[in-house]
Amino acid sequence: MRVRATSIIRTCREVTALVLAREDRRLRLRERLAVRVHFLVCKACPVFERQVLTMREALGAWRQYRDEGDERIGAAEAGAVTNPDD
Repeated sequence: MRVRATSIIRTCREVTALVLAREDRRLRLRERLAVRVHFLVCKACPVFERQVLTMREALGAWRQYRDEGDERIGAAEAGAVTNPDD
């Protein structure tokens, strides 16, 4: 099977869609290659990729912070149970 060279040349819109899709699924080899080739000639798309990675890291940190807060609230509520004999 012969692959045409044009099949790996993608527009910025297509590459940003692939960068976002990569958050949900593993890209196929051809898609990963298309992203790499595009990054060689485009300055904006690698910046977009870094922004997506930064947002993913920030969201992960927020989730961890939120989960720790939920644990503290649960512990405080457990300690706040009053003794009915008082």
